[in-house]
Amino acid sequence: MINALTERLFLLSERKTTVRREILAGLTSFMAMCYLIFVIPGMLADAGMPRDSAVAATIWITIIATLIMGLWARFPVAVAPGLGITAFFAYYICGPAGYDWETGLGAVFVSGVVFLVLTVTRVRQMIIDAVPMDLKYAIVVGIGAFIAFIGMKNCGIVTANASTFVTLGDLATPQTLLAIGGVFLTAALIALHVPGGMVISIVAISCVGMALGFSPMPEGAFFTPRPPMPVEIFGRLDIMGALGHGLVSIIFTLTMVDLFDNMGVLIGLSQKAGFIRKDGHIDNLDRALVTDSIATMASAVVGATTATSYLECAAGVAEGGRTGLTAVTIAALFFLTLFFAPLVALVPSYATAPTLIIVGAMMMQEVLRIRFQHFTVALPAFLTIVGMPLTFNIATGFGFGFISWVGIRALTGRFRELNPVLVAIAICFAINFALRAHG
Repeated sequence: MINALTERLFLLSERKTTVRREILAGLTSFMAMCYLIFVIPGMLADAGMPRDSAVAATIWITIIATLIMGLWARFPVAVAPGLGITAFFAYYICGPAGYDWETGLGAVFVSGVVFLVLTVTRVRQMIIDAVPMDLKYAIVVGIGAFIAFIGMKNCGIVTANASTFVTLGDLATPQTLLAIGGVFLTAALIALHVPGGMVISIVAISCVGMALGFSPMPEGAFFTPRPPMPVEIFGRLDIMGALGHGLVSIIFTLTMVDLFDNMGVLIGLSQKAGFIRKDGHIDNLDRALVTDSIATMASAVVGATTATSYLECAAGVAEGGRTGLTAVTIAALFFLTLFFAPLVALVPSYATAPTLIIVGAMMMQEVLRIRFQHFTVALPAFLTIVGMPLTFNIATGFGFGFISWVGIRALTGRFRELNPVLVAIAICFAINFALRAHG
């Protein structure tokens, strides 16, 4: 009976997957993204929010939004407060811009309403359908490069440099050496078609790090009898304050960044999972976009920032995740973190970094589909790909691609290859870049 219910709810046979594979994929995605439990609340605390409540808000909104994504949209993707948008919230809106976090949450809520309106009116679907296939492939490749760059940064393979911006890190560092070993271990397990290879590698590297003293060993009580609640920040958003202060540019930036950041992740993961039809349509994408919109509004109410689909779920997709059961598994694991949050901290970044690097390599394979022999395609695709890791922002790379796609065709008189939606998007990105340049 349980198997029949699972099959009817998630269409496992249709997606050519199994319960075991979906759960394993969910575990892989969770381990690749569980760091957000510590990173997001830290940034929210820098914005002036109570840390304990920020932790609770981050976890609860991740659980709720990811459950909706899995049970309703049936995508193998988790939804949680975004890293980039949280940094913008903490270090600009609540920083140089001079607004308190209550007003900032009000701006987040308004942007969520805008997302919802754009979704129910199918404007967001029109935008996605208007994206040329070459740019869709470039988005996948760009996200792959971005993921790999994050992985290399997290384990110290690359590091910041005042002169060259980025340079080779100290490869003699034990944690970095463990991560490099993890890359080869993960690659070997995948090449040998070992089920759960990514999870095995993450657990193995974590255990070796503990044994060698580079990571803390489990100690003390980890079980919390009652899950924490965001009591100090729940419902504290100031919508009228956001509108009254005229935060038009901030709301516009929140809308643009999340719209294309989320869209880029969904397109990229859909392509990798085989969800995109030959005509470019993605089944249930409208539900996924509605989920994102509702999650952003709910996130502002609970006390967290804009919720978006997480690109680290590419690890789960690479592990075979194809249905909403993957997302439900992720949500269940995040619920457990409410009781065992200290255990999650035992998975170090150098253990999950190899998975991100390997997934980046997998996503890079889509570059073969791009028509690089046509320069009017090659330039926008190239700018999309390099723009994401070099600016550390998916939406920015998307903007580079749109503007150059429209611009090069306009300058060469190829107006018939343009449509109003493409032109409008390029103009919106140009406006967004201009607003960001002027602070």
